[in-house]
Amino acid sequence: MRSSPTLSRRAALAAGAAALALPAVTRANATDPIGYATWSAAVDQVKAHVAGFEKKTGLSVAYSNSPFAQYRETMITKFTGGAPLDMLWVSDAWLPEFAQAGWLAPIDPYKQLTAYDAVTADFCVKSTIFEGKQYGLTYYTDYMGFLYNADILAKAGITTPPATWDEVISQAQTIKSKGLLDYPVVIGMAQESWMIEFMSAMVYSTGGRFVDDAGNAVMQDPKAGAAMALNWLVDAVQTHKVLSPGCVTTGELEVLKTASAGRAAFVLLPKYRLKVLNDPAQSQAAGHFKQALMPMGAGGSHSTVGWMRFYGATPRGLSGARAEGVVKLMEWFGGKADGDYVFQKTILKDLALSFGITELYKDAAVRADLGSYGDVDLMSKQQEVAHKKDTISPWFGEWNDTHGTAWQQAITGKLSAAAALKTSAEKWATLKKAG
Repeated sequence: MRSSPTLSRRAALAAGAAALALPAVTRANATDPIGYATWSAAVDQVKAHVAGFEKKTGLSVAYSNSPFAQYRETMITKFTGGAPLDMLWVSDAWLPEFAQAGWLAPIDPYKQLTAYDAVTADFCVKSTIFEGKQYGLTYYTDYMGFLYNADILAKAGITTPPATWDEVISQAQTIKSKGLLDYPVVIGMAQESWMIEFMSAMVYSTGGRFVDDAGNAVMQDPKAGAAMALNWLVDAVQTHKVLSPGCVTTGELEVLKTASAGRAAFVLLPKYRLKVLNDPAQSQAAGHFKQALMPMGAGGSHSTVGWMRFYGATPRGLSGARAEGVVKLMEWFGGKADGDYVFQKTILKDLALSFGITELYKDAAVRADLGSYGDVDLMSKQQEVAHKKDTISPWFGEWNDTHGTAWQQAITGKLSAAAALKTSAEKWATLKKAG
């Protein structure tokens, strides 16, 4: 469920301005079907849940989906073309762009929706808020997890997984010295959409940030920024040689394949990948992978980065009498349906997609599902200290290309860590100033 935007931010905003000037053809009667768009995931589950909604309420839903790789551009085309769209799936990364363009409507007036904030992970709620307004309910969420192969650790005589990044290095050196693995640590630093999650998890766990609360770059600050995380990566590759220099061409899927083949002791991967790693049909290392809390840096914590996708509504959907039906549909999917979190539990069971509703960790069926491949209480504990990406902004995509390249150059020794962070910070400041 990842892609990199191909339509420029400025082009999108220009399109948004045009959309706001569209004639009244975008208006609809309350009795028209609710236009509901998603990317092409969980299609059967969505259709079944829509059918349940239609039967329960007597309302009609016009459901459509498109591949995630083209989804953002497809939605922009729908917005600017005045398509009958009322509710849709939205990535947290697109919120500033979509909200600024006027394509999403705030849900703050609808207390039956915002009431779920009290039982939703904090970073999920914050990820739906832009400029003080809330724009949706969580569809699914996850976070970057620290996973380890307990069998490899045991063979090296290690009884407890690392709690700090320094311990990751020392344990990896022990594993390497015993000839078990050449590169015990596997982290993906390829220029792909997962890269910022890998970086953010490490930065947050070392007590750093990319930007401050005012949105100004602090990544270059040697004490409060990203220096500790980047220097750790540089040292792991160049000094300790426990992380392959090939990490700069290693993507998230390759990390998963390497771990599944039993060729990694420590990996950063989305938490949901733990299910694949412990599935005998998909992994040679099944039964050996466990999760530990994200290692801490000096003065840091076990914090990690989280991401989410949410149900948003358009101004058309929340206008006049239509709003009642659209709000009901949003709650049916993002909250409770007939008194239970039906859709959240369905996509967890069928697709291993995690939830933002924290009280579900107490649900017997959910605990049985998650417990079949991991430690449920540890999963919950890690989610409690997950944070949204502080780099989400209208200019994120433009900044991220420069930023990723700079980190890769530091890791491979072509640039100092300080110079790489300075390059990232200067690019951020330039784009922020341009607005």
